[in-house]
Amino acid sequence: MTKIRAAITGVHGYLPEYRLTNKELESIVDTNDEWIRTRTGITERRILKGEGKGTSVMGIEAAKGLLEKTNTDPKDIELVICSTVTGDMVFPDTANLIAKGVGATNAFSFDVNAACSGFLFGLQTASMYIESGRYKKILFVGADKMSSIVDYQDRATCILFGDGAGAVLLEPTTEEGVGIQDAFLRSDASGVEYLHMKAGGSARPPSIETVQAREHYAFQNGRPVFKAAVSGMSDAITKVMQRNQLSVDDVAWVVPHQANIRIIESVARMADFPLERVMVNIQKYGNTTAATIPLCLWDWESRLNKGDNLILTAFGGGFTWGAIYLKWAY
Repeated sequence: MTKIRAAITGVHGYLPEYRLTNKELESIVDTNDEWIRTRTGITERRILKGEGKGTSVMGIEAAKGLLEKTNTDPKDIELVICSTVTGDMVFPDTANLIAKGVGATNAFSFDVNAACSGFLFGLQTASMYIESGRYKKILFVGADKMSSIVDYQDRATCILFGDGAGAVLLEPTTEEGVGIQDAFLRSDASGVEYLHMKAGGSARPPSIETVQAREHYAFQNGRPVFKAAVSGMSDAITKVMQRNQLSVDDVAWVVPHQANIRIIESVARMADFPLERVMVNIQKYGNTTAATIPLCLWDWESRLNKGDNLILTAFGGGFTWGAIYLKWAY
C-alpha cells in the first residue's frame, strides 16, 4: 500500500513594521548594542504596535499571504492549527480567530502550546492528520507576540524576544522523496523552574498582587536553559540522523529555533554540522518563539530545492524539544 506523507507545499511569513533596535533598548534598560550582539547575535527585533492587536493579527496576515501565494481557496482548508504561547485570549483559541480572519469557514481549528518547540509539535500533529488520509489541506501557523509577555525592565529577557508569524500549507503526497519523514519529540517538566510565566494560569490567576509583583512576564534562568537547549537539540538532531541513516553530507540544511546565536553555534558544533548550512536569521527578528522556524523557511525558500533533506530542531520552556526530518516538496 502506498504510504501517504504530509508535505509542506507553501510557506509565508509576516513581520510587524516596527523595528526595536539594540540602540533603542539602551535607552530602556542598562545594556548596550555590543553586549547584546556578542552574546545573542541579535541586532533588532520586530514589535507589533497598536491597541488591541494580538497574535491573531500577525497569524492572519501570514496565512492570507500563504493562501494567495499557493492559490488556495480558504474554503478548501479543512483544519487550522496555531502554535502560540501568546494567544489573543484564554479562549477562544487563536486558531479560531485566524480561521475566521482568512475565511476558512469549512475548517475546525485549535491551538498547540509547546513554547519555542511549538512549531515542531504542531507540525507533527498536522502531519498525522494528513497521514490518516482524511484531510487534504491543513493551514498551520506559528505565531507569537512576545512583546506582550516580556518585562522591559528585565535586561536579561527583553533583549531576546520579538513578534512575528509564519504559516505553512500541508497537503498529502505519495511521491517518493518528499514530505515529512520522521519526528523525535520530547518533554520534561523538571525544567519548569528555569523557564516559565509565574502567573496568569489556574494555579495563580490574575490578581492585583500578581500584577504588582510583575508575575505576568516570561521568566528565564539563562544558564540551565542554555545547557539543556544545546544538549536537547544536538541530541535530537543526532537521533533523527541515525534513525534515518543520514550523514552530515546528506542534509542540506539544519533549521534551528532562533533563541540565541551561541546556542545555535553550540548545537551545530555538538552535532558536527557546518554552520554555513544552518539557517540563522536571529539578527533580524530575535526570538519569535513558535514563529522562528517557519520564518527561516520563508527567508530561505528561494534557496531550497525539491528533495532537499532538512532537519528542524527546537527547544522550549517546560522543557520541550525535538527534531523533525523532512524532504522539501517543491
